Amino acid sequence: MFRHMLGKTLGLFGYTIQYGCIAHCAFEYIGEFVVCSGPSMEPTIVNHDVVFSERMSRHLFKIEKGDIVIAKSPFDPQMNICKRVIGLEGDKICTSSPSDLFKTHTYVPMGHVWLEGDNLRNSTDSRNYGPIPYALIRGRVCWKLWPLHSFGTMSETPMKRIIKAQRDSDSD
Repeated sequence: MFRHMLGKTLGLFGYTIQYGCIAHCAFEYIGEFVVCSGPSMEPTIVNHDVVFSERMSRHLFKIEKGDIVIAKSPFDPQMNICKRVIGLEGDKICTSSPSDLFKTHTYVPMGHVWLEGDNLRNSTDSRNYGPIPYALIRGRVCWKLWPLHSFGTMSETPMKRIIKAQRDSDSD
């Protein structure tokens, strides 16, 4: 009787470990569901929206300007941030406000990205903490899942303020 119970317990423990490993790999390498909070990405993403963040783009270095990403906060590694990629390594970013007389620019260093919230008046982003290392990016937001009336792929930046560089083949 004891051997039978021990065998069942160890079998259940083994299945729990296996399924736990599968779940860990799925969330680490495929994607995760994220409940967003805060006003920095309004109107694109509002408080309590649920999004799906895929991880493959990050691993394949396929993050592009205009993508919305989930990243570790440079201030608090326990907290994640949701921001839009405005600049990639080597890009020149205007860091002054439109009303400033003199424009200041920052070049995004190698291995870094420039992130900003869509709600520029209420967002703590790269304008405050500078470019962030690419390694802090956890994933690219590709779907809004909740609320159901806004289910679908993520829209373009509301102010259309991202200028994508022409490819060499386009300029010929």
